[in-house]
Amino acid sequence: MTPAARLSAAIELIGTIDAERVPAAKALKEWGTAHRYAGSGDRAAIAGLLWDVLRRRASSAWIMDADTPRARMLGMLKLERKLDTDAIAALCDGGRFAPEPLTEAERTALTSRSLADAPAHVAGDYPEWLDPHLAQAFGDDRVAEATAMASRAPLDLRVNTLKTSREKMLPSLAHLGVQPTPWSPIGLRIELGADARNPGIHAEEDFIKGAIEVQDEGSQLAALLSAAKPGEQVIDLCAGAGGKTLALAAMMQGKGRLIATDHDKRQLAPIYERLSRAGVHNCDVRTPKGPNDTLSDIHATADLVLIDAPCTGTGTWRRNPDAKWRMRPGALEVRLKDQVTVLDRAAALTKAGGRIAYITCSVLPQENGEQIRAFLARHPDFAVVPPEQTVGVLWDKAEAFAEAALQSPEGWLMTPRRTGTDGFFVSVLKRG
Repeated sequence: MTPAARLSAAIELIGTIDAERVPAAKALKEWGTAHRYAGSGDRAAIAGLLWDVLRRRASSAWIMDADTPRARMLGMLKLERKLDTDAIAALCDGGRFAPEPLTEAERTALTSRSLADAPAHVAGDYPEWLDPHLAQAFGDDRVAEATAMASRAPLDLRVNTLKTSREKMLPSLAHLGVQPTPWSPIGLRIELGADARNPGIHAEEDFIKGAIEVQDEGSQLAALLSAAKPGEQVIDLCAGAGGKTLALAAMMQGKGRLIATDHDKRQLAPIYERLSRAGVHNCDVRTPKGPNDTLSDIHATADLVLIDAPCTGTGTWRRNPDAKWRMRPGALEVRLKDQVTVLDRAAALTKAGGRIAYITCSVLPQENGEQIRAFLARHPDFAVVPPEQTVGVLWDKAEAFAEAALQSPEGWLMTPRRTGTDGFFVSVLKRG
């Protein structure tokens, strides 16, 4: 497919998503099935265009003074791809499979309009109803923070220290262009361009043998800040597919008792294969069966309870830009209730002197600091471990991390703008 034909296909897909209100990933998959002539490079390029439009949906429409699939695409090419008007016009020449030529109004908009007087939610590309929440989190920096949250994410890998080391993986994966992550001592990073194909990590020999896992650096750091130790009894209360469970197992060096569970047994389905591949032998996966509590035999004996809390996922917008436009105000209220439930459950499992590591992939204060303050009011026998005391796990990076991340009395907030990671909040609570 020519670049112009790819552009036309992406515009068509945006129209499908608008009309049918389907998730972007589903629309892309169905388009690929219906257009089997499109090669892997074509599909990657079309997906890149679509995701970039979703990242810059509001600002692109503003630039063009029109909110249509074509207008958003043209605005994105200027804002995100940095193409000038002539370059965009060359793609839209009206030829076979190409978009129609630019109108005079489109040329004028591309040449003269800017984001200088755009409202914060437009310049930052997020739903207007979230503006007060992001203003509470970042103040006047919210546009800069949200713009970084709309950027493309790299592909991060975590080295499984049960089997190997980062020093050994760097040359082994050199063909993928890996580099050490800036903060995590066990992370590797692959920078991806706009039209980059999936590097096929799951087909790599090192992945098949369990030496590496795909995990954002922020998620790696969140697990590290929990300071799980060999010999402890650790519970991963919202284990899901097991990303942080695997990280905890490596931190524990296979020693101690690790229990993984989740209220939704469907989320746990991939964890068994992942644990086996990673060489984890000290993890007990507990799948919900009926109304009985899967942890009824455990009461106030855990050294560490890790909560990868259900949340709005605002910190992961780089990887799922579709999600921010599909998010509704009611979703926040539901998640806040879920977080209260899981925090109170964790409190009953934690022994005296034990700790809870509360983690969200959200930047919203209601899910982070406010949730922790409410928990402490309900459970006065817990106290926040001062954030500056939790970063020792980063060794020589601790001081630089403390300067980069946002610190509050309740914990750390990582953001794409500040730490180059997804948005993660981490609070460690200790029982007296």
